[in-house]
Amino acid sequence: MLANRASIISPSVTIGISTKVNELKKQGIEITNLSIGEPDFFTPEKAKLAAIEAIKTNRTKYDSASGLLELKQAVIRKLKRDNNISYDIDEIIISSGAKHSISNALLTILNPDDEVIIPKPYWTSYPEMVKLLNGTPVFANTKDENSFKLQADELQSLITNKTKAIFITNPSNPTGAIYTRNELEALVKLCVNNNIYILADEIYEKIVFDDTFTSIASISNEAKNITITINGLSKSAAMTGWRLGYAAANSEIISAMSSIQGHLVSHPCTIAQWAAVEAINSCESDTQNMVKTYHERRNRVIKMFEEIDDLSIIRPDGAFYTFINMSQLKPFFSNIDSFSLEISNILLDQYRLAVVPGIAFGLDDYIRITYAADMNTITTGINKIKQFIEDIKK
Repeated sequence: MLANRASIISPSVTIGISTKVNELKKQGIEITNLSIGEPDFFTPEKAKLAAIEAIKTNRTKYDSASGLLELKQAVIRKLKRDNNISYDIDEIIISSGAKHSISNALLTILNPDDEVIIPKPYWTSYPEMVKLLNGTPVFANTKDENSFKLQADELQSLITNKTKAIFITNPSNPTGAIYTRNELEALVKLCVNNNIYILADEIYEKIVFDDTFTSIASISNEAKNITITINGLSKSAAMTGWRLGYAAANSEIISAMSSIQGHLVSHPCTIAQWAAVEAINSCESDTQNMVKTYHERRNRVIKMFEEIDDLSIIRPDGAFYTFINMSQLKPFFSNIDSFSLEISNILLDQYRLAVVPGIAFGLDDYIRITYAADMNTITTGINKIKQFIEDIKK
């Protein structure tokens, strides 16, 4: 008999789409794929060579459960250089991807029935992670006119004596919106006054175009003490398959996370960690080149959507996604369980275009596409969306 937790979580919508896309490709069907949240670049050469060198020199043994000393030192230098935050070695943990860092953090701070505030739209795994630990996801409804960024009054209305933590994703997946420093300061003040942890998912912090990025823990010492900063190399260094992430927090939290990690997985792959050291220390120019390309694509994507009357988008100031409001098409649909899922299925089945339905992020009026793809693929995909609209309006 399975544990109860196995039945309370929902299957991943994004993985379901990816599976269906792969099945169609195996049948020889060509798919325009704008669904995957993965850089269309390869890991920088210096990082790959560092991994090869680690293998050649036999740096493949067990190491500290909390990660290589050299990698933690690199992370500390990075946080000081890029984010103006000072951390000590015992305030850093290296994990097997940012998702693993989040899991460790939740295992550390959550008790059964604790509430975790999750602003909508959210990254798909947040609610399921909370439910797996018998916590209670509390969803915050945000507004389109604020680019779906949580405002202080919206947070205040949800705080109870059971509130333990809040997720703040900056820049946002799926919208690409970036919080201003003033917006973050207002949220931090409420969290400090109510003893609420901030799970600051900053995995896209390097992919910023027009605005200035502010790391939450840099706002004040009080902010730093309640913030668990989550980051990694998947997006900034195109190291998705290497599964390397890290967290920074006060030493009490990191000590507990390290103990949990030590029992569950020991430590991340040492070879991947040596690659990450080099990525942080020597591959900033590779990151900047990727961001320059994303920025150029973003500008072209905005112009293309400005030419489609029946759609609107949340202006993406970071990350590599476009969140598209499809609600004007609702009159053409009836008797369906999910509007965005229906649209996504039609686009995939009839137009061979893979997108992610907004229901995966908690907002059913939207779909998400990525511009982590070449411009030909992006243009083809947007033209298919345009054709879809023309067809249903006939």
